[in-house]
This record gives sequence, C-alpha cells and structure tokens, in this order.
Amino acid sequence: MKSNMLSASILMFLALSCGKNVNPDPSPSPTPDPEPVPVVKEFSKGADIGWVTEMESKGYKFYNAAGQERECTALMKELGCNAIRHRVWVDPSRGETHANWCNLEDLLVKCKRVKDCGMDLMVDFHYADGWADPGKQPIPASWTDHSAAALAQNVAEHTKSVLQALKDNGVNVKWVQVGNEVTNGMLWETCRVKGSDAANFVKVFNAGAKAVKEVYPDAKVILHIDNAWKTETVKWFYDLVTSAGAKFDIIGLSLYPSYWEGSGYPAWETKVTKAVNYLSTIYNSYRKEIMFVEFGMPASEPGKAKDALKYILDKTKDMDYFTGVFLWEPESEKSRNGYDYGAFKDGKATEAMDPFKN
Repeated sequence: MKSNMLSASILMFLALSCGKNVNPDPSPSPTPDPEPVPVVKEFSKGADIGWVTEMESKGYKFYNAAGQERECTALMKELGCNAIRHRVWVDPSRGETHANWCNLEDLLVKCKRVKDCGMDLMVDFHYADGWADPGKQPIPASWTDHSAAALAQNVAEHTKSVLQALKDNGVNVKWVQVGNEVTNGMLWETCRVKGSDAANFVKVFNAGAKAVKEVYPDAKVILHIDNAWKTETVKWFYDLVTSAGAKFDIIGLSLYPSYWEGSGYPAWETKVTKAVNYLSTIYNSYRKEIMFVEFGMPASEPGKAKDALKYILDKTKDMDYFTGVFLWEPESEKSRNGYDYGAFKDGKATEAMDPFKN
C-alpha cells in the first residue's frame, strides 16, 4: 500500500512538471562577445640576391652558421628573410656586362627557387641592357631612336612578356618595380625627369604599370627612387609624378647611409634617422605604402649594420604603412665580386642580418 501511494505521488509530480517550467529563467545569459582577433602587421624582410647564379658559376658557395652548405635562396630564408628581390635586364648580351646574367632565362632559374622556398617575390625591371640607376638610364640597344609613344609600347611588351613567362612557370609575383631608382626618369634622354617635366616618364611608367596588372592583377606596382634621406628630393619627385598622373601602389626607396667619404665611413645615424622620421610625412602626403626596397651598410662594419637595421625595424614597427626592408646583395663580398656593402664574410652571414631573425 505504501509503495502504491509513493508511485502515485511521483506520477502527479511529473504531470505537474510537464505543464510548467519548474526552474524558470526569464533572463537567459547573453552570448559572450568573441575575443577580438589581433591584427598582425604584414612585414617583408627581404634580400636582393640577383648576383647569386653568377657567383655560383665562379664556384662560390654559401654556408649557414654551422658551416653547412646551403643554396643561397634557402639560406636567406634560414636567416629570417621571407621575401626575395630579383632584377631583370632587357638584353644583357648587348649591355655593359657582355653576359647573360639577369636576362629572362636567368630570372626564371632564380625565381623558381623563390617559389620552391615559399617566399614572396619582387621583380625589379631596369629597362636597360645593364644597370640603370640615377646616374644612368640608357635606352636598350633594340629600342634606340624610338619616340616616347614607341618606348611606352616597348616597356609594356617587355614587362608583359617577362611576367607572363614567370606566370606560365607557376611563379607568383607579389611586387613589381617599374624602373630602378628612377629619380631622374628612365630611357634617357626621351623620358628623363627634369625640373617640372615628367610627362614622357609618366607615359612609359604607366604603360609598364598597366602591363603588370594585366598579368598579375593583385601584384603591387612600386615606384622607386634613391636616397630616402634626401627629403626635399623625395617630395619634389612624388609631387611631380603624382600630379602628372603616375599610377602606382607603393613608394619604394633606397637607403645607403654610409658610403665611403674621404678617409672612412660616416656614422649611419644621421641619414637613417632623417629617413625614418620622414616616413609619416610621406604617407600623409600620398597615402601609399612605403618600403625600403634597397638597404645596405659597409660589410666591414657588421656591428654598425646590425644596429642600423635594428633601429629601422624598431622605429617602424607601429607604422602600418611601412611594410618592408630589402637588403641589397647581402651575400656579396668584396673579395668575391668587388661589392663591399653586403652582409657576408667567407660565404657566411655576419651579425648584420641578425635583426631579421626576430
């Protein structure tokens, strides 16, 4: 009898429970807001190693800190780089080098290595048969006596054919320099920049920039000049070309703060500090990304080179618009190929590259 009464009580309780909420909760807990995802600045730590295949042809080898032999591109990644820059000339067999380095075939070899290493790639068009810089911008031999309109077509066709060859070989290009250190224009004399005249330069530059986007729509076009610390020149140039209608994505600057003067190398601090302090002014004026696409210090002063690079990285870490530093030919050595602003000794990196490891 007692068990029957207990069973009935349980059944009555269950029936009542089905008709109402036993534990009402009129204000359920709100869903918590997701944790904010931190925005990580994309920063390129790069190296221009365009001499690598020529150096290999002479028997030079490269080693890591442990003395193990490495292919140079892979070694750069081991040293902290995440990007590589390579130059390309129009027809070096007709240029000052009288060799076939930095032509399309050589470029393909080097860029495939970048691809295999999973690194980002910058291609630097010189639009000459050899070196092009502020002191010389010679017209390629095959383009001699062409008008500005014809040179624009030459630039477009050359740019497109080189980039298409890279694309056909599965190479992705993240950045393209249309011209190298074009402070005074390129393809002299026809497309020289002088005073307030930049019309022909902008015509050929825009032809190259358009060709870049036709092959690699997402690639960023860089407009590159020298001497980042010469603030008046930087302002004059970018004011002039932007007013003339130049189409580009990134302001690329060279910075070599310690060229030999008289009996020694000057302190790097003056020029580096001036260049870095001017970056915010550049950005506010043009609203473009900025990079040091070439940076170099004397190889004989690796400690000072390390300090200078570290200063740049530290001072720009909160500048979202400053997105990269590329060392120029760090693998080079004076004893190997006569260039003394690299960051290697006896085939190994010096401490000059240490800031890239962090």
